[in-house]
Parts: sequence; structure tokens; C-alpha cells
Amino acid sequence: MLIFNEEYCLEAFRRLLGADSTTGQYEQVQELICKMLDELGFPYTVTHKGGVIADLGGEGDPLVVTAHLDDIGLMVRHVNSDGTLNVCPVGGLYPFYCMMENVRVHTRDGKVFTGSVCRTPNSVHVTEEELREEMPDFRSNVCVVLDEDVESAEDVRALGVETGDMIALEPRFTMSNGYLKSHFIDDKACAAVLLAAMKELKRTGEKLNRKVLAYFAMYEEIGHGTSWLPEGVKDILSIDIAPTGPDQNSDEHKVTVFCKDSRFPYHWGMTNELREAAIKAGVDFVMDIFTPHYGTDGDISIVAGYDIRHSAIGPGTANSHGYERTHILGLKNTFDLLAAYITR
Repeated sequence: MLIFNEEYCLEAFRRLLGADSTTGQYEQVQELICKMLDELGFPYTVTHKGGVIADLGGEGDPLVVTAHLDDIGLMVRHVNSDGTLNVCPVGGLYPFYCMMENVRVHTRDGKVFTGSVCRTPNSVHVTEEELREEMPDFRSNVCVVLDEDVESAEDVRALGVETGDMIALEPRFTMSNGYLKSHFIDDKACAAVLLAAMKELKRTGEKLNRKVLAYFAMYEEIGHGTSWLPEGVKDILSIDIAPTGPDQNSDEHKVTVFCKDSRFPYHWGMTNELREAAIKAGVDFVMDIFTPHYGTDGDISIVAGYDIRHSAIGPGTANSHGYERTHILGLKNTFDLLAAYITR
């Protein structure tokens, strides 16, 4: 029986958060996940565009279990004349969800500069009416201010900062009374759950009920994380956040089995198997539907034309694509359902 190792799961989550990985900038987190897989003792391959696929063993029709390691973030659109940076989102990051966040600007020659996301104008004591009347907008009144003595575009370019540089938000992870709060619970907390299951498989020698591959994808946030799959894959199970909100069943303390998202329903037979596994194992779970703005990596494999079944599970998570929150029990229940589904 696989037992949830909370300490290891949280350690893995913190380590993954420590690697900036705005979608497209995968090298640092790829190097880290390869190191973590080496520590666990699982063989793996690296895809041409950056994903990492570990072989967990087992025999029979292969199942891919995927969790993605790319984060939403920003990119420098152009350098403003006053030395601030005009930015555009990478993935579904909205200005009202990142105001006043600290950031790291990664240049293409490897330099890193700190800064923050600011309104322009930015002081309520001076420009209260403007701040009240206008919604934040990356195109017109939101910028990144560098923690550097710069007053012009020339000053910024002299540092080496230019259009196309990547900007990562500070995750700001904290935990209180079992609640985890951080940017990028989507999806690094879910990747940590998958790593925790792998660690337990290695510790216990528990037998898998089929061949299982763990796919750590890098482009989910922009829609092509698992557009390629290894030969012979029959099923894909995505581990991703289950957004909470009005009319949702999802709960931060529970794992959700996804029934449908904004694209289409998940496979009837495979979701029934997950539901039955949860009931049999006594997992605290709910069934839920996510529309109109949600999808997982399993969808992308279907759209790419693979003849596979697809499904998804994940912890209930509040404030999706913002400063997100879930509960350690949500991670535990996700772990328990994954363990029940892939072991004999």
C-alpha cells in the first residue's frame, strides 16, 4: 500500500517552485526534474521540446500520468521611454491577479533582474481617481518596474534587458493550518503529488497494474504540452487543479474526478474506473465539470489525434491562475486516488 509522505510532497513542491519556468523557458526546471528522478532512481527520457518522461515499470497497455511544470507569467513586449517595461502575458495571467507582485526578469544572455508589477500611475494618495476608474490593463496602465537605477529605455537596454525577455512571478509559498497558498499550485503541487507516488513505489516495491509512464510536460499553459505521446500509449491521466467556485462541487480538501471541461467530456469508461477506484479505496472525492475556460493536457492529446482514452483528477484549488490555495488533504486525496488507480 502506498502511503502519502506529506513531508516529501511539500519538499518536492518547494523545490519545483524554486525553478522559474514561465512557459517556453523550461531548461532550469527540466534540469531539476531530471535530478529529482535520478534521486528517486527512475529511468527517463527527454523530449525534443523539453518534456521529461519517466518509466515507472509495469506491463500491459501503457498509461501516461501527466503533470505540467510550466507556469503562467509575462514577457517584455517593449521597453518604455521612462525605463519601465511594457509586458504581455504568457498563458492565462490577468493583470488584476498579479498587481504589485515581485518578479524576476530573465534576459536571453542569462542575466536576472528583480522588479515588480505596477500600475501607472501607481500611488493612491496622488492619483486615486484614475486608479478607481480604470481597470488594470497590460497594454495601457500596467508595467514592470525594475529594481535598478534606470530612467530611460537606453538605461534599460544597457543592462541587457530587451523585447522577448521572460518574466517570472515570485511564487510566495506559505502554509497555515493545512492550507497551501502560492502561485503555481497549478501545476507544481500536482507534479509533487506524482513524485510522492513515485517515491512510495520505489520504497514499497508495490506492483503496478499496467505499464505506467510519468510525463512532466512543459507547454500545458499555452495548449501543446502533450501534443506528442510515446508509441503504444492507450490512456492518459492528467493531474491538474480542480477550480473551486460558484456551482462547482470541487473542495480544497478533496480530489475531483473531472467529468467535462470547456472542450468536451472526459472518457466515460475511464472516469467510471477512477470513480470506482475512489469508492473502493475510501478516497474523499467529488465529480465536477469545468466550463467555460478550462482544459488539461489530456485534451491536447485527443486534439492531436491519438486514439486514446483520457481523464483527469486533481485537488480542489481556489483562485486559479492567481495566488492559489489548496489544502494538504486535497493533495493527499489526489495521491490516494492515483495510488488506487495504478496499483494492484
